[in-house]
Parts: sequence; C-alpha cells; structure tokens
Amino acid sequence: MVTKTVLPGEVSGCVTVPASKSWAHRLLITAALSEKPSVIECDGISKDISATVKCLNGLGADIKIADEKRESSKSTVIKVNPVKKTVDHSGQSALYSPLLCGESGSTLRFLIPVVGALGANAVFHMEGRLSERPLGPLIEVLSEHGMSFRKDGKYLYCSGKLNSGRFSIPGNISSQYISGLLMALPVIEGDSVLEITGTIESGDYIAMTVRAVEEAGIKLEKKDNTYFIKGGRKFDVPENPVVEKDWSSAAFPLSMGAFSKEGMTVSGLNLYSVQGDKEIVNILERFGAGISVITGDTDEAEGIFTLDEYRKYIESHPDERAKQVSVRVKKDNLKGQIIDASAIPDLVPVISTVAAGAEGETVITHAERLRIKESDRLATTTAMLKALGADIEETPDGLKIRGCGVCKTESTRETGNAGINGGETESFNDHRIAMSAAVAAGICRNPVTVRGAECTDKSFPGFWEMLEAFSR
Repeated sequence: MVTKTVLPGEVSGCVTVPASKSWAHRLLITAALSEKPSVIECDGISKDISATVKCLNGLGADIKIADEKRESSKSTVIKVNPVKKTVDHSGQSALYSPLLCGESGSTLRFLIPVVGALGANAVFHMEGRLSERPLGPLIEVLSEHGMSFRKDGKYLYCSGKLNSGRFSIPGNISSQYISGLLMALPVIEGDSVLEITGTIESGDYIAMTVRAVEEAGIKLEKKDNTYFIKGGRKFDVPENPVVEKDWSSAAFPLSMGAFSKEGMTVSGLNLYSVQGDKEIVNILERFGAGISVITGDTDEAEGIFTLDEYRKYIESHPDERAKQVSVRVKKDNLKGQIIDASAIPDLVPVISTVAAGAEGETVITHAERLRIKESDRLATTTAMLKALGADIEETPDGLKIRGCGVCKTESTRETGNAGINGGETESFNDHRIAMSAAVAAGICRNPVTVRGAECTDKSFPGFWEMLEAFSR
C-alpha cells in the first residue's frame, strides 16, 4: 500500500491532465471493430484504458501501446489492428478467451455486448468491487437475444451469438449498458431497435457514444428515446484520431484553484466537449469561484475571457467550438449551494470537498447511484471528509456539507485557525476519493495523509507527481 502526504494550504500552477478515458474506451472499441488499422493519440494511459486494450486483444485485435510519442502533441501512440478472428466456439468447444477487465466498469459493460456481436466465448476477470456492481438489466436483455451467462465469483462467462431484434433497457441504472449496445448492434447481422425506458441519467455519456459511433462512419437514427440501428456494418474510424483531455480529471486541479488566491490553470480543455463533467466549471462558478477562459498564452492578458464573455464569443465564432483553451480558477467568496448530481455523479466527491471550504450548507441530491461505484461514494466521501475534520452527513440520496467558510478572498495561510484540521484518511481503493482528499489539503491546517494512494492510476496516472510540481 502506497501512502502519500499532501502539505496544507494553497497551491497554484498551470497543468495538463490525461486524455479522457471515456473517449479512449469508445475510440478503442470502434477502432477494433473497424475494417482498417488506425493510430490513436492518447495523452496518459490509465489502468482502465489498459484494461480495454487487454480485453480487445483477447477478442482477436492486435493493439499495441507504443513507446513512441507524437512530437506535435507529446501524446502516447496506440496502434490498433482490428479484430481479425474470434475464438472458435462451434460444437462442444469449451475454450474461453480470458478478458482481464480489472476494476473498469466501462470496459466490462461496453464489451459484454461486443463479445456477443463477435460470437466469442469469453470470461471476464473482475477485480475489486466490480463483481458486486449491477449487470442484471444488461444480461437479461442480452439473454433474450441469444447470449448465455454464468457468474462464478469474480468471473463472468459469456457465450452465444447476439441476435438482432428489439432491445429494451432502462435509462436510469447505467448509461454504460446503452453505450455497449450502441457499439455492438451495428456489427451484428440484421437491423435492431434499441428502446431506452424511463428517465435517462448520464445522458451526456450516451451522447458521447453516439458521436464516437457516427464519427466512425455509422449514422444512428433516433426518435424520442429509441434508436433504429442498421446491422451488418463495419466501423470506419479515422486513421489518426486524438483523444481529448479528460474533464473528470481536470475537476481536481480546478477545484484546488477554488482554494487558491493565485489560482490553478488547466490547459488543453474543450469547453464545448460532450463530456458531462465539463459541468465542473459551472458548478465552481456557482460556488463563487473566479473563472477565466484563456485562449492564448497564459502569460498574456490578451485572450482572457470570463465564462459569459467566452460563450458570447463562441456564439459569434461557432467554428471555434472545438478549440482547446485554458481554464483558470481562483478563490473568491465561496457559498454553499444545492446540486442535483444525477447527470454528474463522478464529480460528487470533489465538489463535496469544495463545499467543505465554502460558507453555509451545500446539499447534493439524486446521487444514490454512487453507492455502486468503486466504493460506496456517499459513505466514503463522508468518511474521508469527516476524518479530515469536515462537517458532513449522508442522506438517502446524497450529502449535506456545512462548510467552514475559510474560502474568502484572503489567503488561507492568513486565517489562523480557520479551515478544517487535516490528518489521515483511507482512499478506500477509490481514485476519486484519494484525489479529493488531496484537494482538501487546500483548506486544512495540517498535512493530509492518504493511505492506498496508488489507486489514482486507475484514471489519473501521474497525479501525485503533478501535485509535487505546484507552487506553495
């Protein structure tokens, strides 16, 4: 177990963050199901991305994470040769391809339908709490269309060819079920209908999948909450796609900026990304943090906008929506707020940490799905912040945080005994809890020690090294 200690007080600096693992999963899968090879540029290979690579190779692709980097972008190169053949499961064959998905829920849920589309026999090897996370609705609908499943502890055996037809799946449990089907159904013979029932949560992640599928040459027809999908298709991924930066990772240094008079800047972001966690900028603005959008050199005054100014600029320059910018967050008078987390569940641990430094009460609602993540994140966010001295309690569907009011315009270091105490906390083997604890050091009087800190490699390799480079 790795232990990391973060010194208390403000930090400042300018950083980049890894590529979006959400985008990388989708690009890797569509590239592996394409007709021709491709080369993906991906800045930062997390454990979850590596898990998807291993699983796709287990299904017959040849994907190599190269040692070389593109000079223009400093990104790692992933060379993808598509799936050529699947495991022969004819007759009485008992051969199963081992798919090592680690703790990656995205890898597992995306690839279960893909296994059926390829007609492969496969066994997923699940680690951590992954085997406890729900799969029932996905397995049920796939079983109705030709697949068979057997679960044995941390192993999930899948067999049978997925048949086309009408698929109905709830939208309020996991968007990953829907994304997996959207990537698998175009590959099988025959047309299919995918109906999403009930309330759709994390809709931005579904939109991301639709965009990945359509950028790979397959147009999806949609009416209301139903997709009409032509079968027997092959993806046609561009030869050199680039994975955009990850807003989920950017949330941590940006939130550190809310505790910093000098501020934190994250470069290479797209404010008009389809990634739902770009909402962190709006949440921090509503807390009261100072937000700047920088379109040029971060050391030059020219090209610095407020959020409203930048939105107006894009309205008159729509061709620049995909432009990469830097976002700077600075401390101001933070106030508590009410936050509906149904669309941004992954942000809850870090926004709870920001709330712990704000003045007044923050109430987070519609976050019950966090109980089935890498940890029960309502419980572990509460335990982590309580261990550091924050005033927080669980509710049936969220959290209440009574902030210490330390985040005002004066420096944290000048507030004497203001803030929370600091101390030691477990990571609970959850990357977002570990990184949120590091963010909390900005409002602590004493160092913050995180036990089990190695879990950050799941999504943000190099996180602790990044912290060491900040100015204090």
